[in-house]
Amino acid sequence: MKTPFGMAVFTVTQHNGQWAVEHDGRYTSHSVDKEMARAAASKQARDAHSLGRLCVIRVTGESGYFAAPR
Repeated sequence: MKTPFGMAVFTVTQHNGQWAVEHDGRYTSHSVDKEMARAAASKQARDAHSLGRLCVIRVTGESGYFAAPR
């Protein structure tokens, strides 16, 4: 998936046996809990968005598109 130039991409992924947020090649917010890393990515994205950047959060192993239940 391509992202527009200048878009901030925050990826929740495993790093050194823990979940972490990868952004611009740096890993931060390490946690044994995936949901904690996801929350950290959301905060980082909100901070970047407040500075006027387009943002996307990706989670390793998830597509992000889910069908609505019927």
